Amino acid sequence: MDENLANDLAELPALLDAVRESATDMLTGIETRPVARAPKAVGAEELPERGVGLRAALTRFRERWEPQFSGSAGPRYFGFVTGGATPASVAGDWLTGVLDQNAMSGEDSAAVELEHQTVRWIGRMFGLDEHTGAFVSGATMSNFVGLAIAREWLGEQLGISVAQAGVGALGAVRVLSGTPHSSIVKSLSMLGIGRDSVRLVPTLPGREAIDVDRLAEALAALDGRPAIVVANAGTVNTVDFDDLRAIAALRQRYPFWLHVDGAFGAFAALTPEHAALVDGLGQADSVCVDLHKWLNVPYDAAVQFTRHRDLQLRVFLNSAAYLTAPSDTPDFGHLVPENSRRLRALTAWFSLTAYGRDGHRDIVQRNIASANSLAEQLTASGLLRLVAPVRLNVVCFTLADRPTSERVDALVDAIAETGETFVTPTVYDGQPAIRAAFSNWRTTDADVDRAAKAITAAALALS
Repeated sequence: MDENLANDLAELPALLDAVRESATDMLTGIETRPVARAPKAVGAEELPERGVGLRAALTRFRERWEPQFSGSAGPRYFGFVTGGATPASVAGDWLTGVLDQNAMSGEDSAAVELEHQTVRWIGRMFGLDEHTGAFVSGATMSNFVGLAIAREWLGEQLGISVAQAGVGALGAVRVLSGTPHSSIVKSLSMLGIGRDSVRLVPTLPGREAIDVDRLAEALAALDGRPAIVVANAGTVNTVDFDDLRAIAALRQRYPFWLHVDGAFGAFAALTPEHAALVDGLGQADSVCVDLHKWLNVPYDAAVQFTRHRDLQLRVFLNSAAYLTAPSDTPDFGHLVPENSRRLRALTAWFSLTAYGRDGHRDIVQRNIASANSLAEQLTASGLLRLVAPVRLNVVCFTLADRPTSERVDALVDAIAETGETFVTPTVYDGQPAIRAAFSNWRTTDADVDRAAKAITAAALALS
């Protein structure tokens, strides 16, 4: 055995204590770490011929690399839709690495059973009791899997199996959506359906929600040819929701697969005040839910739900003499793209067990309140204005005066340079804008106040 490996094994308890101390230092100091850091070249390193052992490697990492990492897991990072990691989920993530289970097969471990149970818990949170689910890496892969099953359903309507014959046997495919997330288009490219298959359906005036009457017209124009409809349970810019019940009702007249992208918006189901936004989610054929966003578990974790496990199995079947044959509860290796996969469920199991539905409802409600508070403070200055109402946990705003792309980008950069908070640019209804998304369990009123002051000061300096 390599000398460094042997020494690390002999000193493992003490070394893990050193890692724990470093992790504790990073976590307790995350609120003082700059929220964003301008990328700097750390410098190339040569691959070591002879290693230095874990203790020295930890020291080198903390000196060379860790200072350049952002505080993206902290309470004032409002870019994209980025959650944090609850204490329990951090513990689950550490133990995931320690146990190192391949959650593909349940032949030799209870890992797969734990994953199935955790999927059921999550499905129950969103009213998806009639769906089955599987863990994947994130929203993109969840949308990919859902659309892959939809592709197989399209073939079934035409009397073919795309899994066997290939996507070329389908002919032209139509995917109808009002405001699809970029991961939908990316997934269609990967699936061979193609980016050009997307047909944008007009949205309601001043909204990102699809106009259901116009969707009905688009479906009628297909003359009975089956299609895929992608609906949103929370758009990324303004967290707008399609009328899922009304869309699902159109299946009485037209043949289509209903896929709902509820990456973070599905969590509205946890709050009595906003649960009506996801009415009809359980009628979807497939649903995307991301967990490293509002469930606040570490990257990477998401779940893909479907009502059609038979079609999912047909797409992702992994057949070999040395593998377990599919059963009523097939191994995950038959249900998702990966064969080898970590036990992603353990972080969610720990967080749900530790804090329950009520604890996660509290996170959602506090984040929604924070978004509304930020909106009030930003608009009070007169320097900034909202471009859309705050519907849930995202504030979409722009400069009140001359909101050009150049000025908005300059404002985003100036905000990041303060180290106080981080937001991301976007375009809404043709105008350059900025979005601040709340999904971190640590965010407090004091964090909102600090972020509002930093954003307002940066806007004032730009005026």
